[in-house]
Amino acid sequence: MPESYQPGSREDFDRLYRVAYPRVYRTVAAILADPAAAEDCTQDAFTQAFQAWDRWRPDAPAEAWVHRIAVNRAISHRRSARLRGVGEVLRRLGRPGHAPDPADAVVQPDLLKALRAIPPRLAAAIVLRHYHGYNNREIAAALGVSERTVGTRLRKAADLLRSELEPSFSLEVVEAFPSESDESFAQR
Repeated sequence: MPESYQPGSREDFDRLYRVAYPRVYRTVAAILADPAAAEDCTQDAFTQAFQAWDRWRPDAPAEAWVHRIAVNRAISHRRSARLRGVGEVLRRLGRPGHAPDPADAVVQPDLLKALRAIPPRLAAAIVLRHYHGYNNREIAAALGVSERTVGTRLRKAADLLRSELEPSFSLEVVEAFPSESDESFAQR
């Protein structure tokens, strides 16, 4: 028999908290796989539920209502964690410093312009692969996405870069460097 609760009753909310908290926490922990983040999201969910407690309608079980709030908090947490992860990767890549970067010697100015023209999530995948030499698994971990998503992003980025640059453009490793200083990219 489901528990009966009265909207707005502080005693009923305290009872709901004691009864539902362990199950809600376990649900969120399964979604996030991070006990500390699950604890934070569960606490946030109960805080949000308490603030809306007087508006809760008893036509749906109170525990299901709190679960829905908690699951939404967990999804938001994962989404923002992914965004923080991408932001961190982009911060680590950063802008080139004033000191000359050896990678600048082999990069076409058009390629940099084209990289800046494509969506950042696609550019990040290309930079991690072709400038830093990460494999798909390492890129997936850095960006917080699946390896399959990395492959998709790399393909989309290459297609967009090809359309921005000449059709013979390739992301393969160049074997030789030009001997003349006015050339900026070695031709095969």
